[in-house]
Amino acid sequence: MGEYRDDELEMAVESVRVQMTTGRHVLLLKEVALGRILPIWIGPWEASAIAMRLQGVTPERPLTHDLLGAVIGTLGARLERVVIVSLADETFHARLVLATPDARVEVDARPSDAVALAVRLDAPIYAAAVVLDRAAKEMDLDQGADEAAEDDETEPGRGTGEPGRKRASRESVGGTVDAAALAVFRDFVNGLDLEDKGGGS
Repeated sequence: MGEYRDDELEMAVESVRVQMTTGRHVLLLKEVALGRILPIWIGPWEASAIAMRLQGVTPERPLTHDLLGAVIGTLGARLERVVIVSLADETFHARLVLATPDARVEVDARPSDAVALAVRLDAPIYAAAVVLDRAAKEMDLDQGADEAAEDDETEPGRGTGEPGRKRASRESVGGTVDAAALAVFRDFVNGLDLEDKGGGS
């Protein structure tokens, strides 16, 4: 378990974008060898977590992915890689491959969480070849990213029935998260009042 496989292809984070027509967020992973793009629609918080790290923005307080990365290191483990392993029922599934002093351990994860952790720990990102064959696109990122993401978007109960159409999952997506949006998110995190007021966790 955890060994590198010929049917897993290395990916790089191309960008995190916002689809202009819907405001939904999409993570674009680019196949290192052939340049195919895998769009994965993700939530706004996860998009911000990935984009903040890519743009070098550091919150004063650690976010969940920062905390998880610190826990992994403190326990003497290492994030060896993350893999987008499957696409089932319009949903992408990922796996963390962790190396410990005694063994390798695999943990199921959402792609957005896996990538947010990978960019923090400088871990490589892979995707199963079968996932790329089903969902990746040839795309001109300068001209067609939003259009490609829009073409891929499907929601539960809204399949087109068109043969061969590439469809993204409920965790899958397009424009880069801009600096203003990141600043609002960073100010929100840094402005949280976390002092104990006599109750709660």
